[in-house]
Amino acid sequence: MTWEDNWDILSTFFAYPVEIRKIIYTTNIIEGLNRQFRKVTKTKSVFPTDDSLRKMLYLASRNITKKWTQRYKNWDIVIRQLEIMHEEKTA
Repeated sequence: MTWEDNWDILSTFFAYPVEIRKIIYTTNIIEGLNRQFRKVTKTKSVFPTDDSLRKMLYLASRNITKKWTQRYKNWDIVIRQLEIMHEEKTA
């Protein structure tokens, strides 16, 4: 199965403005968390114990989750765009 076989489904993604598309493809929390964990651990080739790895990931997760409480950049624009695009569904 290729993107060409599913173009009718995939092309709906491009109907959204850039700000909304960015949210769609960047807000997968699990992928983001894993990416941050890889970033933290890639500088260390070996951990002395499993516990040291756990501690490092724990501390990294504390720093990562602090960012989760922040509002998304341009959120007001995104909300307005969604309201305009879907006004018939909310009326």
